[in-house]
Amino acid sequence: MENRFTVLNVPETPEFRQKFKIVVTVLLIIFSLLLIRLWYLQIIKVQEMREKSESNAIRYRKIQSLRGVITDRNGDILADNLPSFDVVYMPGIAKNHEQLIQRLQILYNRKNLEIDLSQQFGKTMRPYLPVKLEKNVGMEKVVVVEANSVNLPGLYIDVSPVRLYPKKEMTASLLGYIGEVGKDDLENGESEYSLGDITGKYGVEKVLDPYLRGRSGAELVEVNVHEKQMQNLGRIEAVPGYNTVLTIDTRLQEAAWLGLNGKAGAVVALDPRDGAILAMVSAPSFDPHLFNAGISAEQWKNLLNNPLSPMTNRVVSGQYPPGSTYKLIVAAAALEEGIITPQTKLFCDGTFTMGNRTFRCWKKHGHGQIELHRAIVESCDVYFYNVGKMLGVDKIAKYANLFGLGKETGINFPNEKSGLIPTQQWKLERLKQPWHPGETISLAIGQGYNLLTPLQLANAYASFANGGTVWQPHLIKRVETAEGRIIKKFEPVKTATIPLSKKTFELLRSALWGVVNEQGGTGRAAMVPNADVCGKTGTAQVVGLPQDPKARRLKKISAFHEDHALFVCFAPRDNPEIVIAIVAENAGHGGAVAAPIARKMMEIYFNIQESDIRPQVANTAETGR
Repeated sequence: MENRFTVLNVPETPEFRQKFKIVVTVLLIIFSLLLIRLWYLQIIKVQEMREKSESNAIRYRKIQSLRGVITDRNGDILADNLPSFDVVYMPGIAKNHEQLIQRLQILYNRKNLEIDLSQQFGKTMRPYLPVKLEKNVGMEKVVVVEANSVNLPGLYIDVSPVRLYPKKEMTASLLGYIGEVGKDDLENGESEYSLGDITGKYGVEKVLDPYLRGRSGAELVEVNVHEKQMQNLGRIEAVPGYNTVLTIDTRLQEAAWLGLNGKAGAVVALDPRDGAILAMVSAPSFDPHLFNAGISAEQWKNLLNNPLSPMTNRVVSGQYPPGSTYKLIVAAAALEEGIITPQTKLFCDGTFTMGNRTFRCWKKHGHGQIELHRAIVESCDVYFYNVGKMLGVDKIAKYANLFGLGKETGINFPNEKSGLIPTQQWKLERLKQPWHPGETISLAIGQGYNLLTPLQLANAYASFANGGTVWQPHLIKRVETAEGRIIKKFEPVKTATIPLSKKTFELLRSALWGVVNEQGGTGRAAMVPNADVCGKTGTAQVVGLPQDPKARRLKKISAFHEDHALFVCFAPRDNPEIVIAIVAENAGHGGAVAAPIARKMMEIYFNIQESDIRPQVANTAETGR
């Protein structure tokens, strides 16, 4: 039988046998050492090895897209992007995040910096899902983190874009703000978003978010223990959002904001030729930059609980009694229904009695015998008490509806209100009560149940100014690429035609011109040379108060119960180009408070210099309404 040495054709000698044993022994020792090392690494050093293997790890990083720039009609930037520096923490790197935060706080203190944690730590943190400790930090904090990265394992600076609003509060109610998509958003059906995506939360930012937001990118990178990038393993570039051009004119926007001068209220200007909005101001407002760093719960609570409601866009959501601005509607109804003629004279001695109730004119001793033209110019209440009685509530409502009142304008903007134009049927259904004739009397001068938004009021006057065409108000001219290629153009939309006679238009246009330009007109504070401004003042009571100034003082009414000041106007008289509606809350008389704001806006629109303006002497007795 052949042995193993014979098979291998090797002579079986004692020397060879010894060498073979040595080789086998060495191999066994090496194999044993490898087994021991493997056991040591897998059992004894498993945690350490895991940390080391993960310290040079592959990270998926989302690249946030740049939102599209928003400009006004003239190219002035209203919303832009700036780089934001965030302090980011990778929970799986540091063994003790509380210790890490304390260490960071010590480093901050050396530079007199305070730590402001935007993220609350909890057990739900994933080891290798980045957590933003602080958002939109200054360069001082960036330097601290970068310079001390060795002592801050798992902490790094991430760069992402944030929104810049150059006009701040002036355009906040118009543009809105942006914020991160949260769990609530996803639960409410925001399926096209992912957690942490940036989206528009209100205003134009929300309405145009599909165009503005772009498409996020991503990259795979290898990082070390300090989250420093070692190499790029692949990248998908982010696609920026489209730019948007609004119909807004920043010059008019600023004039309206400054004109309110801290008063709560709303100003809207639009082009009666196509419904394009030229200015939309709501005050008070808020700083949209608060949301860039993630608004605190306390800040959000303060905004929501503020009695002046800075988060409400009063232009579309504020509902006010129209006061004497409503007399245009009542006059149009009376002329078209044949209730009165331009020559119809009615007597005003300062009072109007129905049953056991007395209604007063703003002019204590009355206007005497007065016809329609002067009744509008001087805003005679008694004249319209009589006209309202003859018309009745339902006929007034019929014409108000023709002007688009009592329903949404159709503007694509969040939270638009419909206002209220009452009828007998409405009261019976809503309040379960019959309509009383005395309620029509208040209605005829824009009081009572009447409620309009400033946008509705502006659009109604725009429809009158252009001869009867009702346009759907719009804010957006076009959406385009950075190179100027048009993606979508927003064309004007005609919604209705008001069937008034040409004669009625001419008669009432002449009266509105007289309000501003004739002696005794209540809107003379809005007169602009060579602009032919036509308008109507209004003073809306918040609560029932006596007309006599002394009696009102004795009431010791609160500031929130003072009258609202209103003014609506258009210019020029023939072929109007601009309509302005103003509501200044609890500010007094429309002619004295609101009309001067309109005047300044008209001066800017028509580029009239201060040197061209004749000084106007305001007659407080004549600008009372």
